Amino acid sequence: MKRFSLNQATTKHWPLPDLMAGCAAAGVTGVGLWREDVQAYGVARAAALARDHGLAVTSLCRGGFFQQNGWADENKRAIDEAATLGAPALVLVSGGLPAGSRDVDAARAHVGSAIGELVPYALDAGVQLAIEALHPMFASDRCVVANLKQALDLAAPYPAEAVGVVVDTYHLWWDDAVWEQIARAGRERRIACFQVADWVTPLPAGVLLGRGLPGTGCVELRRFREAVDAAGYTGPIEVEVFAEDVWSRPGGEVLDETLERYRIHVSDA
Repeated sequence: MKRFSLNQATTKHWPLPDLMAGCAAAGVTGVGLWREDVQAYGVARAAALARDHGLAVTSLCRGGFFQQNGWADENKRAIDEAATLGAPALVLVSGGLPAGSRDVDAARAHVGSAIGELVPYALDAGVQLAIEALHPMFASDRCVVANLKQALDLAAPYPAEAVGVVVDTYHLWWDDAVWEQIARAGRERRIACFQVADWVTPLPAGVLLGRGLPGTGCVELRRFREAVDAAGYTGPIEVEVFAEDVWSRPGGEVLDETLERYRIHVSDA
């Protein structure tokens, strides 16, 4: 259980002070945070709150969206926030196609060059840029990086300490090449973040909200955990769920169930 981290998205409506107090009371030692909530609370205040509760910030989400105007300055701000929080990784969601474009190859190439522009800044800050591949159904509007191979290929020109990848079970479970690519990520020392959620069907109207707590869907979660372990990853395991029925419940109740399901379906305990 020492590797378990609660991603803030799982208990979306739990105020940050309550979330951190609840995690500390439950013996949880890590939290993944989201920029909007941290900014609303105050970045320095959030960092102090985490320290006061003995919590490590395991990741900050999110940077990226490289097709938007001002992406460079916005991502530098995100890197600064991650550094202030002590988060080792800034999760990058690349963004979809530019308006009016159908050229997915060009959009993906732009992501790679944009990340390259941020590498010196990230190295100076001591923050690893973590490229997240999203399920292909999000390629047009949210993320042109659609599998782990693409993410690793984009990271390859840059030092591993500057650019890594996210292994997210919700987005990658369908890909028969994922096991080979996880092993590759381990060899290249690129696994920056490991996130766990289940795939629940039928998908809701808001497809992004189709993530389930561990054990509620069809993903081989323990197989993923064993694969990243075999690849040499020993870092935090974040449970990150987007689901209205989960969000509508009290945060402490969700944390308790998440911990139990994590024990049964993810951990080696």
